[in-house]
Amino acid sequence: MEKMRALYYEKHGSYENIKIGEFSIPEIEENEVLVKVKAFSLNHLDIWIMEGKYPTEIPMPHIFASDASGIVVKVGKLVKNVKEGDEVIIYPGLSCGYCEKCLSGKDNECNQFRVLGVIENGVSAEYVKVPAANVYKKTKGLTFEEAASIGITYTTMWHSLVTRGGIKQGDTVLIHGGGSGVGTAGIQIAKAFNATVITTVGDNWKIEKAKEIGADFVINYKEENFVEKVREITRGNLCDIVVDHIGSQTFNGSLDCGKKGGKIITFGTTTGAETTINLRKIFGKNQTIHGVYMGTKGEVFDYLKLFPNILKPVIDSVFDFENAKKAYEKLLSRQFFGKIVVKVD
Repeated sequence: MEKMRALYYEKHGSYENIKIGEFSIPEIEENEVLVKVKAFSLNHLDIWIMEGKYPTEIPMPHIFASDASGIVVKVGKLVKNVKEGDEVIIYPGLSCGYCEKCLSGKDNECNQFRVLGVIENGVSAEYVKVPAANVYKKTKGLTFEEAASIGITYTTMWHSLVTRGGIKQGDTVLIHGGGSGVGTAGIQIAKAFNATVITTVGDNWKIEKAKEIGADFVINYKEENFVEKVREITRGNLCDIVVDHIGSQTFNGSLDCGKKGGKIITFGTTTGAETTINLRKIFGKNQTIHGVYMGTKGEVFDYLKLFPNILKPVIDSVFDFENAKKAYEKLLSRQFFGKIVVKVD
């Protein structure tokens, strides 16, 4: 059986446990494709799984990571949407494909919905197998590194702002963590709707970078109270949509930043998941809180039409396969702007 190189770990813990080893190249089913991975990007999800904080038992040894791009090298006999040699983007949301939710275009609500690289082996390898429904032809004008940075970030933000947030032309939107992968994606998507975009960052050097990709106002949350600043910027009108992927440190402030009838989106908890909420803040302002876990396959078709002219991933840095530990070290340092990518080939 042919072998491939892969990044993996054998026990939960820090990124220091990552090793390079040889694994068998996956055997595909008739509805699957085998992709030669060219690049994969990092997500905080990788860290949570690595550290054992994900509420599912992870098979070991584990090939990790979820977002990648590459070239189709083998197709199952039932596959019609791509052929050998096609350059593709991998969408990492896996679902059953036949339940009511899947068939009504809400596959991220499928009872079996999960992310590639959590239970199944992920993309931190020379080859990965995925259902054919999970690959999309790479948009011309995108590098493999850029294409590898799309999956989770743009799907989550599109689902948050467009599908759940119902963003309208000219809305005022607050997006926390403007220097993160999802933050940079969110700024771009919101600007595609001519929104006034307010974002937060933790370092002054990120302010100009956020403005360069479309942010209208940037708040250093370490130096200024973001709630007071949002009130000042909006002249008390507050925000139509607030996207909070930070968690306990910011969520109550996010409720304060939402206007009457505003929508608060939550999908991340990098500062913790437990918080105390004053319910009067929510019903007193007729607010809606949306919990978001990625998005749907159909939404990928929607946003890919906007690449690379309106939407384009911001790449912070690219690491060689052998230096993957350094990539995760940088992710945890927060000293980055955009996506961190590992080049596989």
